[in-house]
Amino acid sequence: MAEIDHIVVGARTLEEGADYIEAQLGVRPGKGGSHPGVGTHNMLLSLGPQQYLEVIAPDPAQDTPPHPRPFDLDDPAVKLMLEAGPHLLAWVARTPALDAVAARLGPSQVGEVRSMSRGDLTWRMAFPPQRQDMGNLIPPLIQWDDGKGAAPRLKKSGCKLLALEAEHPDAEQLREVLRQRGLEEALKVRRSPHPRLVARIARPDGAEVALRSG
Repeated sequence: MAEIDHIVVGARTLEEGADYIEAQLGVRPGKGGSHPGVGTHNMLLSLGPQQYLEVIAPDPAQDTPPHPRPFDLDDPAVKLMLEAGPHLLAWVARTPALDAVAARLGPSQVGEVRSMSRGDLTWRMAFPPQRQDMGNLIPPLIQWDDGKGAAPRLKKSGCKLLALEAEHPDAEQLREVLRQRGLEEALKVRRSPHPRLVARIARPDGAEVALRSG
């Protein structure tokens, strides 16, 4: 059974991303690390025992990677959007059976399964082919090699992911795609003229904040 692993906020720099999250949630993300060969680095914030928020940005210490950076960070439209400020970009779903899902749906839907690492954390991940992710509402799939991942390692922040919601013009098709990945219960889907991801998060002071991708 797949489930929400983390949500992703993109930024031009980690400093900008951390400032944005601190302003929104009242807590600053902690140090993450570099993704060798991927061209990115990150900071992390716990959203509960099993979920977290990732701030991701291009890593100036790395050469240009052989593949496009994840979460469309190299896309001109995304780069322009991030010029105006950090933004919720996507979500990632955790599965214990990545190979089985990839074999059943095929690379044209799941994407290429790639090995990745950060420090002593290792995992495999598959990103939906570009322009086939329904506005970043179909999540990349991740399988952590230790079966646990980053979330249990993070210091409690007092923040909690309350709900994840998706809006799309073809809500039924999105529901079906999520169902094929075992994610029909992961988030609420509703019809809307434009694709949008909404993450509802409780701050440590109890206030609710909504981060939106559009």
